[in-house]
Amino acid sequence: MERDSPWGALGVVDAHVHFFSHGFFAALASQKPDLGVDSIGVKLGWQMPPLDPKELASAWVHELDRHQVSRAALIASIPGDEASVTAAVHGHPDRFFAYAMVDPVRAWRPERLEAIQVACLFPAMHRYSIQSEEARRVFEWAAANRRAVFVHCGVLSVGVRKKLGLESRFDMRFSNPIDLHAVALEYPGVPVIVPHFGAGYFREALMVADLCPNMYLDTSSSNGWMRYQESHLDLRQVFRRALDVVGPHRLLFGTDSSFFPRGWHAQVFELQATALYELGVNHGDARAIFGENLLRILAR
Repeated sequence: MERDSPWGALGVVDAHVHFFSHGFFAALASQKPDLGVDSIGVKLGWQMPPLDPKELASAWVHELDRHQVSRAALIASIPGDEASVTAAVHGHPDRFFAYAMVDPVRAWRPERLEAIQVACLFPAMHRYSIQSEEARRVFEWAAANRRAVFVHCGVLSVGVRKKLGLESRFDMRFSNPIDLHAVALEYPGVPVIVPHFGAGYFREALMVADLCPNMYLDTSSSNGWMRYQESHLDLRQVFRRALDVVGPHRLLFGTDSSFFPRGWHAQVFELQATALYELGVNHGDARAIFGENLLRILAR
């Protein structure tokens, strides 16, 4: 399956889709007395997912088909929800990859990650150092099982929590990509994925990626962090600098899609494809960025 693009037909694999399962919303609802899953749907104007994650997976298959997207990485977006993405992958192994948010300090359960291909760490959210012994055991797990580790750095704002009036006691002391340097060097066989170009720590993310060939940058979301830069950056300039430093084979296209009825965020694809095409990226490198790089990492 291929999608129309400025280069013509292009195989697209989305490296960043949040799988907002019923369990995810139930966990949010449990954090505030007046919330329930149904009331969250009413408050947000979102379509709440069915109880069975396989049904939600089928909805995502339909959505990807509609947009001619061949595969997607589904992120279980709250610790303990690994079973939801595992069920999705079991039902559609040719369409999905299983990522899962883990909290290595309070809820490290490696026995639950057998079918998970990428463990997702959010140090600022869960308030720990990526250099801690607890975090390093996730890298040990990845090295032993030939898996990858996703590490969210930079600005972290969870829109659904804001809309529901839930506190977000995140700690940005733990969000600098520089802290990844020693860890990435210690585990050179583990692909380390940093989303959103470092989410405001663009310079630092590029520095570490330049020094660590196992580090990859995920391009997902609208990249609103660009407004924090001292010198004005636009998406084309971000891609130009990233290509200059890491090249086309360590960039992973993603949208940060998450909820229905919006579904797959096609505008993110269009904006990123246009920026790269205007920079003169050739068809082969576009194929790498928009899918082949992720497939190569996860084929391990």
